[in-house]
Amino acid sequence: MTDTRAAALEILRNLVGRDDADFHEGQFEAIETLVDQRRRALVVQRTGWGKSAVYFVATLLLRRQGAGPTILVSPLLALMRDQVAAAARAGVRAVSINSSNPHEWAEVQQQLIDDEVDVLLVSPERLNNPKFRDEQLPALLARVGLLVVDEAHCISDWGHDFRPDYRRLRDLIAQMPAGVPVLATTATANSRVVTDVAAQLVSTGATVANGATGVASAEVVTIRGPLARASLRLGVLRLPDSRTRLAWLLSHIDELPGSGIIYTLTVSAAEDTARLLREAGHPVRAYTGQTDTAEREESEGMLKRNKVKALVATSALGMGFDKPDLGFVLHLGAPSSPVAYYQQVGRAGRATENADVLLLPGVEDEDIWQYFATSSMPSQHKAEAVIGALTEHGFAPLSTPALEARVDLKRSPLELLLKVLDVDGAVRRVTGGWVSTGRPWFYDRERYERIAAARVSEQQAMLDYERTTGCRMEFLQRALDDDTAVACGRCDNCTTAWFPGDVRPEMTSAAARALDRVGVALEPRAQWPTGVASLGVNVRGNIPTGERMLPGRALARLTDLGWGGPLRDLFATQSSDAPSTDAPASPALIQACIRVLVEWGWDERPAAVVSVPSRRHPLLVGSVARAFAEAGRLPWLGSLDLVNGGPTGTAGGNSAYRLSNVWDRFAVGPKLAAALDTVQGRPILLVDDLADSRWTLTVAGRLLRRQGVAAVLPFALALKS
Repeated sequence: MTDTRAAALEILRNLVGRDDADFHEGQFEAIETLVDQRRRALVVQRTGWGKSAVYFVATLLLRRQGAGPTILVSPLLALMRDQVAAAARAGVRAVSINSSNPHEWAEVQQQLIDDEVDVLLVSPERLNNPKFRDEQLPALLARVGLLVVDEAHCISDWGHDFRPDYRRLRDLIAQMPAGVPVLATTATANSRVVTDVAAQLVSTGATVANGATGVASAEVVTIRGPLARASLRLGVLRLPDSRTRLAWLLSHIDELPGSGIIYTLTVSAAEDTARLLREAGHPVRAYTGQTDTAEREESEGMLKRNKVKALVATSALGMGFDKPDLGFVLHLGAPSSPVAYYQQVGRAGRATENADVLLLPGVEDEDIWQYFATSSMPSQHKAEAVIGALTEHGFAPLSTPALEARVDLKRSPLELLLKVLDVDGAVRRVTGGWVSTGRPWFYDRERYERIAAARVSEQQAMLDYERTTGCRMEFLQRALDDDTAVACGRCDNCTTAWFPGDVRPEMTSAAARALDRVGVALEPRAQWPTGVASLGVNVRGNIPTGERMLPGRALARLTDLGWGGPLRDLFATQSSDAPSTDAPASPALIQACIRVLVEWGWDERPAAVVSVPSRRHPLLVGSVARAFAEAGRLPWLGSLDLVNGGPTGTAGGNSAYRLSNVWDRFAVGPKLAAALDTVQGRPILLVDDLADSRWTLTVAGRLLRRQGVAAVLPFALALKS
């Protein structure tokens, strides 16, 4: 046994608390590559193999040799929390700098200066924070002992969780002193992703090694092991609709082993499913990207302590969540690729002999995949508009809100596009916002078409997984280019369906009642968007109280499990150039809308109904408004008038542009004005079809308030999200 191996084995045994512990195949080879050879390594190993042990052991060995601290680039707060806790158990002094602990940054900085830190965890986004990048990172890089890139598939355009900030790691590696080892780790990478990630770790002209231990002459050593998970029992249950899937879950959730995760594709599906299960007496909690950080951390702890049966989660609960005895993972709707699916089901059965993994695909899955795929791809027109706006502003930085008033993009896609342009070198983040670098930038159409084609291929592979009659684990392994794939002997295709297929009738009724739930809050706008004056709308700050709407209601969100489906069908062409099919609302839709009014609980009953003029759905909106008037024995006063050509622009876009598109485009005509005089001092019910930005309702409500209406109660058939 070499001195390095003996020392590494001692650290490993301290780490796991067992005197008989030994390395898994490939673990010491990775450590040796980093510590003795000071090389760059890419480790692709299944979840639970022990990738963290590699970098913790390597860190302590390098520190004993006088090396500086390890920088660990980690993508999620949940992952950072678990890594810091695991490091402490291993005797590794780990600290993090992230968005949730700014009060600790000064202390961390002093600990780094005093050399009291073994591992510094940072997010990839932190690497481009101007103060950290310009003031702290250079000194840290000058003495870094090891760079670790966790969840390295995020580097890749091909990866299922692409994040632009990961792509700047190649520049970071180039700034490090010669001889500093680099480790990239992931459990979810096919050959395309492996090649793409390795390319980010090497300098031009370097070669990449593949194999159990690598090749000595190569710059990057790729250590790749079999991805089969013997503990997992996979299955697919195809059911006809959301109601039946939820009824199955209500019928059988208590039969699932231990505690686990129920994944959904959207935030509203997670929240709706969690509410349904709680109402049926099952201890579950929702976990999404919109959940408060403290609540998410609390929910993670409750699942780890088996205080809940399940977390009903979006992909926000994925990388980094570590519960070794997680008993099951169930999907209500399929992720868009086998790579993403493998990553999520890998949460289960890490330290148990058995764990159940069941997929209940939905008919709406492909529509959801398409939405997320297209919303994340940068547009040449939008990119050029961003660069142009920054160039016109000269060397002075523009904040993201200020940019919103110059380019018609919502905040999230604008921030994503800025990161892409930053990595491409066209813009730069500085204190106070963003500036143009002045470097030439070209839209790499071929690259994005290649990415889009790869995503379509991976979506088809996921559909093939659902329908395969062969071994499901073998299918996933081959989808990740694992040439060790063999039949597992455990999945529903290798044996028989291990899960029940029946649905209890009373649970079908309970699911139907839950899906028939109506009414979601429609919050009124309280502030005018920043910078809208530059678009010719001379308002700013808070909307005067006397011009605001009251809180309103919508029948449902388009993403809801229940009425969301019929409403998605109704508004399917809302954002396209194709003409919409317009017709009066069906009796069932009318009754559902009336139930929203019955359950509203307003302080004062409206005195009349007014509608927003709709170009696409005048019959639909008119029929709902008339039905409200008839049911409530209220006068329908008609609709506002369209003026100046009516609203302009297209669906989507940011608040400033959406407001400018509807400003001065509606008016209270003489007939409506006369009718309003008869209900002065009373509330008005204002009816629209689809609410997205809510600026149409805000402008229409403001006109009514300025006409003397005491209060405006807005109603929309659907909220876009």
